[in-house]
Amino acid sequence: MSTLARSIASVSLNASRTDPEGFARELGESFERYGFAIIADHGIPADLIARAEAKARAFFALPEEVKRSYHIAGGGGARGYTPFGIETAKGATAHDLKEFWHVGRELPEGHRFAEVMAPNVWPKEVDSFRDTFLELFAAFDTAGLRILEAIARHLGLRPDFFEDTVEDGNSVLRLLHYPPVSGDAPGVRAGAHEDINTITLLLGAEEAGLQLLDRDGEWLPVSPKEGELVVNIGDMLQRLTNNVLKSTSHRVVNPPAERRGHSRYSMPFFLHFRPDYLIETLPSCISDERPNLYPEPITAHDFLLQRLREIKLV
Repeated sequence: MSTLARSIASVSLNASRTDPEGFARELGESFERYGFAIIADHGIPADLIARAEAKARAFFALPEEVKRSYHIAGGGGARGYTPFGIETAKGATAHDLKEFWHVGRELPEGHRFAEVMAPNVWPKEVDSFRDTFLELFAAFDTAGLRILEAIARHLGLRPDFFEDTVEDGNSVLRLLHYPPVSGDAPGVRAGAHEDINTITLLLGAEEAGLQLLDRDGEWLPVSPKEGELVVNIGDMLQRLTNNVLKSTSHRVVNPPAERRGHSRYSMPFFLHFRPDYLIETLPSCISDERPNLYPEPITAHDFLLQRLREIKLV
């Protein structure tokens, strides 16, 4: 058994109710050491996951010209379709080998965040696409709040600390498709990067390829069982906690030769703070031994725009 398999938290979300302090401690220690954890019994129904996977596959199987009709020029990839070969990891020169679709939060008319959170677009070619992914978005939201409650406990905050920070947050559900690759394709499907957001909840990582960069400089595989969530810390939460919780570099590498003819699909949910939330270092995460690394506060929206420019989406 690998060091990672022995050490990264692999826990049931049910424990957050039966032993909230123990669950928070195990999860928090894993996030501090690896920036990642694996969570079972997360409450997202298996039949919903299966429906969502089927809808995503149906969309990505559409003709290229149909998919591209849902690409919003100048939209920064916030909603709808982003074609293959556009997104590039921060600091990388080669683009990632993927295409994706973004679903955002549905806001009522006249909402105060309407100017910075674009309305969704929906493909008419795939039946029940909208209903399926709004249902999945809501399920991710619920699971994410339970995980944030545990993180708050680990940090010594009141359990509901994060509820207000993410209410109407600019969260995004991404449907990802990595097409089959040739034998001479570059070795990486998605370049090494850290996520921008608060926490990421990922379904579909059972297909080998996801790796995290351990603090010892070794790339380690992240291998959940079918239906389990991979959860990792994003840059916003790392900044808020003064690097107490780690936003770890991770990548998706190409599969072994026998799997290169297969597509890879996954569904990450990027849980965000609300756009106007001021990310200001938590006082409890500052000490003589850990001086404040981020003395200048920044809103979640401004931070997001800064990072989107770096990965060439705006």
